[in-house]
Amino acid sequence: MLSLWALFLLSAMVISWAADIGSRLALSGKSNRLLEAQAMACSGAEVAMHPQVKPGSPVLEVRFGKDQSYEAHLSGEGGRLNFNWLTQIPEVPARLEVLRKYLENKGLDLDERDRMIDTLLDWVDPDNLVRLNGDEGEGEYKPANRPLRRLDELKKIRGWGEFTSSTDWDADFTLDSQAAGQQPGQQPGQPSGQPGGINLAWASREVIMALPGVSEDRVDQLLALRKGADELDGTEDDWGGAVPTMQQVETMLGSPPGQLAQICVIEPRESVWRVISIGKSREVTRKVRVVFVKQLPPQLKSWKEF
Repeated sequence: MLSLWALFLLSAMVISWAADIGSRLALSGKSNRLLEAQAMACSGAEVAMHPQVKPGSPVLEVRFGKDQSYEAHLSGEGGRLNFNWLTQIPEVPARLEVLRKYLENKGLDLDERDRMIDTLLDWVDPDNLVRLNGDEGEGEYKPANRPLRRLDELKKIRGWGEFTSSTDWDADFTLDSQAAGQQPGQQPGQPSGQPGGINLAWASREVIMALPGVSEDRVDQLLALRKGADELDGTEDDWGGAVPTMQQVETMLGSPPGQLAQICVIEPRESVWRVISIGKSREVTRKVRVVFVKQLPPQLKSWKEF
Protein backbone atom coordinates (compact mmCIF):
# COMPACT_ATOMS: atom_id res chain seq x y z
CA MET A 1 0.00 0.00 0.00
CA LEU A 2 2.83 2.38 0.87
CA SER A 3 4.47 1.67 -2.48
CA LEU A 4 1.21 2.36 -4.33
CA TRP A 5 0.69 5.56 -2.38
CA ALA A 6 4.22 6.74 -3.14
CA LEU A 7 3.70 5.87 -6.83
CA PHE A 8 0.45 7.87 -6.82
CA LEU A 9 2.17 10.94 -5.32
CA LEU A 10 5.04 10.68 -7.77
CA SER A 11 2.62 10.46 -10.71
CA ALA A 12 0.70 13.50 -9.47
CA MET A 13 3.94 15.47 -9.19
CA VAL A 14 5.03 14.49 -12.71
CA ILE A 15 1.62 15.44 -14.17
CA SER A 16 1.67 18.80 -12.33
CA TRP A 17 5.21 19.48 -13.52
CA ALA A 18 4.29 18.61 -17.12
CA ALA A 19 1.20 20.85 -16.98
CA ASP A 20 3.31 23.73 -15.63
CA ILE A 21 5.86 23.30 -18.42
CA GLY A 22 3.07 23.21 -21.00
CA SER A 23 1.58 26.41 -19.60
CA ARG A 24 4.92 28.16 -19.65
CA LEU A 25 5.56 27.05 -23.22
CA ALA A 26 2.14 28.34 -24.31
CA LEU A 27 2.78 31.73 -22.69
CA SER A 28 6.25 31.90 -24.18
CA GLY A 29 4.90 31.01 -27.62
CA LYS A 30 2.23 33.72 -27.44
CA SER A 31 4.79 36.30 -26.29
CA ASN A 32 7.01 35.37 -29.22
CA ARG A 33 4.11 35.69 -31.67
CA LEU A 34 3.19 39.08 -30.19
CA LEU A 35 6.77 40.27 -30.66
CA GLU A 36 6.84 38.90 -34.20
CA ALA A 37 3.55 40.61 -35.05
CA GLN A 38 4.89 43.93 -33.72
CA ALA A 39 8.06 43.47 -35.77
CA MET A 40 5.99 42.76 -38.90
CA ALA A 41 3.84 45.88 -38.35
CA CYS A 42 6.93 48.05 -37.80
CA SER A 43 8.59 46.58 -40.89
CA GLY A 44 5.58 47.49 -43.01
CA ALA A 45 5.62 51.04 -41.66
CA GLU A 46 9.33 51.43 -42.34
CA VAL A 47 8.92 50.22 -45.93
CA ALA A 48 5.93 52.53 -46.50
CA MET A 49 7.91 55.59 -45.33
CA HIS A 50 10.49 55.25 -48.10
CA PRO A 51 10.14 58.23 -50.50
CA GLN A 52 9.89 55.95 -53.55
CA VAL A 53 7.00 53.88 -52.19
CA LYS A 54 3.52 54.87 -53.38
CA PRO A 55 0.00 53.59 -52.65
CA GLY A 56 -0.54 50.31 -54.46
CA SER A 57 3.16 49.35 -54.43
CA PRO A 58 3.59 45.56 -54.10
CA VAL A 59 6.10 46.03 -51.25
CA LEU A 60 3.24 47.23 -49.03
CA GLU A 61 1.87 43.69 -48.70
CA VAL A 62 4.43 40.96 -47.98
CA ARG A 63 4.24 37.46 -46.50
CA PHE A 64 7.14 35.69 -44.81
CA GLY A 65 6.57 31.95 -44.87
CA LYS A 66 3.07 30.90 -43.91
CA ASP A 67 2.90 32.48 -40.43
CA GLN A 68 4.23 36.06 -40.64
CA SER A 69 3.07 38.93 -42.84
CA TYR A 70 2.43 42.67 -42.96
CA GLU A 71 -0.04 44.82 -44.89
CA ALA A 72 0.50 48.59 -45.01
CA HIS A 73 -1.88 51.28 -46.29
CA LEU A 74 -0.75 54.78 -47.31
CA SER A 75 -3.00 57.85 -47.41
CA GLY A 76 -2.54 61.61 -47.55
CA GLU A 77 -2.97 63.34 -44.20
CA GLY A 78 -4.64 66.34 -45.82
CA GLY A 79 -7.88 64.41 -46.30
CA ARG A 80 -8.51 64.46 -42.54
CA LEU A 81 -10.09 67.19 -40.44
CA ASN A 82 -7.35 69.30 -38.89
CA PHE A 83 -8.72 70.55 -35.57
CA ASN A 84 -6.44 73.58 -35.43
CA TRP A 85 -7.63 74.56 -38.90
CA LEU A 86 -11.29 73.95 -38.03
CA THR A 87 -11.08 75.98 -34.83
CA GLN A 88 -8.93 78.82 -36.11
CA ILE A 89 -9.45 82.01 -34.12
CA PRO A 90 -11.22 84.19 -35.18
CA GLU A 91 -13.76 81.52 -36.01
CA VAL A 92 -14.63 80.59 -39.59
CA PRO A 93 -18.32 79.47 -39.63
CA ALA A 94 -17.97 77.36 -42.79
CA ARG A 95 -15.24 75.24 -41.17
CA LEU A 96 -17.14 74.79 -37.92
CA GLU A 97 -20.19 73.64 -39.89
CA VAL A 98 -18.14 70.80 -41.34
CA LEU A 99 -17.25 69.62 -37.83
CA ARG A 100 -20.85 70.07 -36.71
CA LYS A 101 -22.14 67.98 -39.62
CA TYR A 102 -19.49 65.31 -39.02
CA LEU A 103 -20.61 64.97 -35.39
CA GLU A 104 -24.24 64.86 -36.50
CA ASN A 105 -23.47 62.01 -38.90
CA LYS A 106 -21.88 60.17 -35.96
CA GLY A 107 -25.23 60.23 -34.16
CA LEU A 108 -24.74 63.14 -31.74
CA ASP A 109 -27.83 65.27 -31.10
CA LEU A 110 -28.05 69.06 -31.37
CA ASP A 111 -27.39 69.78 -27.68
CA GLU A 112 -24.35 67.48 -27.63
CA ARG A 113 -22.92 69.08 -30.77
CA ASP A 114 -23.39 72.62 -29.48
CA ARG A 115 -21.80 71.69 -26.15
CA MET A 116 -18.81 69.96 -27.76
CA ILE A 117 -18.06 72.74 -30.22
CA ASP A 118 -18.39 75.57 -27.69
CA THR A 119 -16.22 73.85 -25.08
CA LEU A 120 -13.67 73.08 -27.80
CA LEU A 121 -13.56 76.74 -28.85
CA ASP A 122 -13.24 77.83 -25.21
CA TRP A 123 -10.32 75.41 -24.88
CA VAL A 124 -8.37 76.77 -27.88
CA ASP A 125 -9.17 80.51 -27.76
CA PRO A 126 -6.77 82.86 -25.92
CA ASP A 127 -9.38 84.58 -23.73
CA ASN A 128 -11.54 83.59 -20.78
CA LEU A 129 -14.90 84.59 -22.24
CA VAL A 130 -17.41 81.76 -21.91
CA ARG A 131 -19.51 80.81 -24.92
CA LEU A 132 -23.21 80.00 -24.57
CA ASN A 133 -22.62 76.24 -24.24
CA GLY A 134 -18.94 76.48 -23.38
CA ASP A 135 -16.82 76.21 -20.25
CA GLU A 136 -13.78 78.31 -19.33
CA GLY A 137 -13.11 76.25 -16.23
CA GLU A 138 -13.99 75.92 -12.59
CA GLY A 139 -12.37 73.87 -9.89
CA GLU A 140 -9.78 71.53 -11.38
CA TYR A 141 -10.99 71.97 -14.96
CA LYS A 142 -8.62 74.40 -16.72
CA PRO A 143 -8.83 74.99 -20.51
CA ALA A 144 -5.44 75.42 -22.16
CA ASN A 145 -6.43 78.60 -24.09
CA ARG A 146 -4.13 77.69 -27.00
CA PRO A 147 -4.31 75.50 -30.14
CA LEU A 148 -4.27 71.75 -29.59
CA ARG A 149 -0.87 70.08 -29.43
CA ARG A 150 -2.07 66.49 -29.34
CA LEU A 151 -5.39 64.98 -30.42
CA ASP A 152 -5.62 63.21 -27.06
CA GLU A 153 -6.21 66.64 -25.50
CA LEU A 154 -9.78 66.32 -26.73
CA LYS A 155 -10.33 63.70 -24.02
CA LYS A 156 -9.77 66.43 -21.42
CA ILE A 157 -12.36 68.80 -22.87
CA ARG A 158 -15.80 68.73 -21.26
CA GLY A 159 -18.42 67.08 -23.43
CA TRP A 160 -15.89 65.11 -25.51
CA GLY A 161 -15.34 62.17 -23.13
CA GLU A 162 -17.92 59.77 -24.56
CA PHE A 163 -17.04 60.52 -28.19
CA THR A 164 -13.30 60.04 -27.65
CA SER A 165 -13.82 56.77 -25.76
CA SER A 166 -14.93 54.90 -28.88
CA THR A 167 -12.53 52.74 -30.88
CA ASP A 168 -10.54 54.56 -33.58
CA TRP A 169 -12.42 57.82 -32.87
CA ASP A 170 -9.55 59.87 -34.31
CA ALA A 171 -9.28 58.08 -37.68
CA ASP A 172 -10.58 61.15 -39.56
CA PHE A 173 -8.78 63.78 -37.44
CA THR A 174 -5.29 65.25 -37.50
CA LEU A 175 -3.09 68.10 -36.33
CA ASP A 176 -0.34 67.34 -38.85
CA SER A 177 -1.78 68.17 -42.27
CA GLN A 178 -0.12 71.10 -44.00
CA ALA A 179 -1.47 73.76 -46.28
CA ALA A 180 0.15 74.28 -49.66
CA GLY A 181 3.45 76.02 -49.14
CA GLN A 182 3.69 75.17 -45.42
CA GLN A 183 7.14 74.18 -44.28
CA PRO A 184 7.66 70.65 -42.84
CA GLY A 185 9.14 71.99 -39.58
CA GLN A 186 6.20 74.27 -38.87
CA GLN A 187 4.43 73.60 -35.56
CA PRO A 188 0.76 72.47 -35.37
CA GLY A 189 -1.56 75.43 -35.17
CA GLN A 190 1.02 77.86 -36.55
CA PRO A 191 -0.37 79.77 -39.56
CA SER A 192 1.13 78.70 -42.89
CA GLY A 193 0.51 81.91 -44.79
CA GLN A 194 -1.09 79.83 -47.54
CA PRO A 195 -4.68 78.74 -48.16
CA GLY A 196 -5.42 75.26 -46.88
CA GLY A 197 -8.40 73.00 -46.62
CA ILE A 198 -9.68 69.46 -46.71
CA ASN A 199 -7.92 67.61 -49.50
CA LEU A 200 -10.64 65.86 -51.51
CA ALA A 201 -8.00 63.71 -53.19
CA TRP A 202 -7.66 61.83 -49.88
CA ALA A 203 -10.74 62.57 -47.76
CA SER A 204 -12.69 59.57 -46.44
CA ARG A 205 -16.36 59.01 -47.16
CA GLU A 206 -17.23 60.20 -43.64
CA VAL A 207 -15.35 63.47 -44.14
CA ILE A 208 -16.90 64.15 -47.57
CA MET A 209 -20.35 63.42 -46.15
CA ALA A 210 -19.80 66.32 -43.73
CA LEU A 211 -19.47 68.85 -46.59
CA PRO A 212 -22.38 71.20 -47.38
CA GLY A 213 -25.15 70.02 -49.70
CA VAL A 214 -23.83 66.52 -50.47
CA SER A 215 -25.80 63.26 -50.64
CA GLU A 216 -24.76 59.64 -50.12
CA ASP A 217 -25.23 58.47 -53.70
CA ARG A 218 -23.25 61.39 -55.14
CA VAL A 219 -20.44 60.89 -52.63
CA ASP A 220 -20.21 57.22 -53.60
CA GLN A 221 -20.05 58.19 -57.29
CA LEU A 222 -17.26 60.67 -56.56
CA LEU A 223 -15.27 58.09 -54.60
CA ALA A 224 -15.63 55.54 -57.40
CA LEU A 225 -14.33 58.09 -59.92
CA ARG A 226 -11.48 59.10 -57.62
CA LYS A 227 -10.27 55.53 -57.07
CA GLY A 228 -10.46 54.55 -60.71
CA ALA A 229 -10.48 51.02 -62.12
CA ASP A 230 -7.96 49.67 -59.61
CA GLU A 231 -10.13 50.89 -56.69
CA LEU A 232 -7.08 52.41 -54.98
CA ASP A 233 -6.50 56.03 -54.04
CA GLY A 234 -3.21 57.65 -55.00
CA THR A 235 -2.56 55.72 -58.21
CA GLU A 236 -2.25 56.83 -61.85
CA ASP A 237 -5.84 56.05 -62.83
CA ASP A 238 -7.38 58.31 -60.15
CA TRP A 239 -10.07 60.67 -61.47
CA GLY A 240 -9.88 58.92 -64.83
CA GLY A 241 -6.38 60.32 -65.37
CA ALA A 242 -7.37 64.02 -65.08
CA VAL A 243 -7.82 65.85 -61.77
CA PRO A 244 -11.17 67.70 -61.83
CA THR A 245 -11.65 71.37 -60.95
CA MET A 246 -13.43 72.37 -57.77
CA GLN A 247 -16.38 73.55 -59.86
CA GLN A 248 -16.66 70.09 -61.43
CA VAL A 249 -16.53 68.44 -58.00
CA GLU A 250 -19.26 70.76 -56.71
CA THR A 251 -21.42 69.76 -59.67
CA MET A 252 -20.75 66.04 -59.04
CA LEU A 253 -21.61 66.34 -55.35
CA GLY A 254 -24.55 68.71 -55.79
CA SER A 255 -22.95 71.21 -53.44
CA PRO A 256 -23.92 74.91 -53.74
CA PRO A 257 -21.58 76.74 -56.16
CA GLY A 258 -18.53 78.25 -54.49
CA GLN A 259 -19.02 76.65 -51.07
CA LEU A 260 -16.48 73.85 -51.39
CA ALA A 261 -13.83 76.27 -52.65
CA GLN A 262 -13.93 77.93 -49.21
CA ILE A 263 -13.00 74.78 -47.31
CA CYS A 264 -11.54 72.22 -49.75
CA VAL A 265 -8.65 71.68 -52.12
CA ILE A 266 -7.89 68.92 -54.64
CA GLU A 267 -4.19 68.07 -54.47
CA PRO A 268 -3.03 64.51 -55.31
CA ARG A 269 0.52 65.38 -54.21
CA GLU A 270 0.91 65.32 -50.46
CA SER A 271 3.84 66.18 -48.22
CA VAL A 272 2.41 64.60 -45.05
CA TRP A 273 1.31 60.98 -45.15
CA ARG A 274 -0.22 58.40 -42.84
CA VAL A 275 0.60 54.71 -42.93
CA ILE A 276 -1.39 52.07 -41.09
CA SER A 277 0.57 48.82 -40.99
CA ILE A 278 -0.94 45.55 -39.78
CA GLY A 279 1.49 42.82 -38.75
CA LYS A 280 0.52 39.19 -38.22
CA SER A 281 2.14 36.14 -36.67
CA ARG A 282 -0.25 33.20 -36.86
CA GLU A 283 -3.40 34.31 -35.01
CA VAL A 284 -1.79 37.37 -33.35
CA THR A 285 -2.27 40.79 -34.96
CA ARG A 286 -0.65 44.13 -34.13
CA LYS A 287 -1.19 47.52 -35.78
CA VAL A 288 1.06 50.56 -36.10
CA ARG A 289 -0.04 54.02 -37.23
CA VAL A 290 2.60 56.50 -38.37
CA VAL A 291 2.26 60.08 -39.64
CA PHE A 292 5.34 61.37 -41.44
CA VAL A 293 6.68 63.90 -43.93
CA LYS A 294 7.78 62.15 -47.10
CA GLN A 295 11.40 63.12 -47.61
CA LEU A 296 14.82 61.50 -47.28
CA PRO A 297 15.16 60.68 -44.46
CA PRO A 298 11.44 60.73 -43.51
CA GLN A 299 10.42 63.17 -40.78
CA LEU A 300 8.32 61.42 -38.16
CA LYS A 301 5.31 63.38 -36.89
CA SER A 302 3.58 60.78 -34.70
CA TRP A 303 3.69 57.04 -33.94
CA LYS A 304 1.06 54.88 -32.27
CA GLU A 305 0.78 51.13 -31.67
CA PHE A 306 -2.48 49.22 -31.22
